[in-house]
Amino acid sequence: MGEVESAIRWGVLGTARIATKVGTAIQAAENAQLDAIGSRSIERAAEWANDYDVSKRYGSYQHVLDDPDIDAVYIPLPPSMHREWTIKAAEAGKHVLCEKPLALNLSEATDMADACRQHNVQLMDGVMWLHHPRAAQMHQPIEDGTLGTLRRVTSAFSFNWDELPHGDFRLERQYGGGSLFDLGWYCVGATLWAFGESPRRVYGTARYYNDIDMAFSGLMWFDNDRMASFDCAFDTEMRRWLEVAGTKASLVCDDFTRPWDADKPRYWLHNASGLLAEHRSEPPIQEVCMIEDFCKIVQSGTPDVRWTEASLNTQRICDALDQSARAGEPVDVNP
Repeated sequence: MGEVESAIRWGVLGTARIATKVGTAIQAAENAQLDAIGSRSIERAAEWANDYDVSKRYGSYQHVLDDPDIDAVYIPLPPSMHREWTIKAAEAGKHVLCEKPLALNLSEATDMADACRQHNVQLMDGVMWLHHPRAAQMHQPIEDGTLGTLRRVTSAFSFNWDELPHGDFRLERQYGGGSLFDLGWYCVGATLWAFGESPRRVYGTARYYNDIDMAFSGLMWFDNDRMASFDCAFDTEMRRWLEVAGTKASLVCDDFTRPWDADKPRYWLHNASGLLAEHRSEPPIQEVCMIEDFCKIVQSGTPDVRWTEASLNTQRICDALDQSARAGEPVDVNP
């Protein structure tokens, strides 16, 4: 596709709850417009379109891809469907924003990335916090030496289901369920974001229900005496914190995946004497930031492979952690 100066025209494949949040962000973004919704049920598509003022409604996902006026699609489908519909979207010349985890495994994710590369379209996963201005601001003390030599990243992401939502794909392994791929994906991604490279070895342990991990804990060993640990769960109160620790200071964010207060995105720096500094970033809506970043890439005419590579690396490490937990032993990570 050549350079596009006008607003990027979006279609959404599916009416999952997250589609409402991202669809609203598409409508709020300065360089995007939401034109189409596709569902396996034309009635459901029409209902969603009426609720959110979308002009085109289709009774299949393919019909969205066949629309020549759609530039990009958002895919909020279960992970087991990501490979099929990302490849079909790429073949139709549509740029793809796909929910995380990117796929069921690295092989599927690689197929998706290859298809998007072959058709010169952008592939990005739906991790939103990385697009918020706070993420760039938090990375600055990592880059400029404020933290000293990095030693450890620790993170957690969990929430508690008071009642198990039977029928939810997150409770079915065949559909890509489990806390590691749903929540740990953020922790693994944040670790790679902080260290800037992949670990050489990982170890995972989990508590299983119906062959999916209800709770997962992971260790990752990196070169140069660096380590990372995280935990995630579907049965523990909401936590979403991150710490990056070095020889001189540590950075702490207690809500890295989404600010507790959207108007006050915060993080802190600590040293041996206690609080070194408290920082507050600008407060845009992170979903809108993600959409605007994606649209800028599409408008540039050149896909940004760094986002795709970050997704593939996260998938690779999550796969290795899952393998480790099921085997009960550490796993070396292939580069």
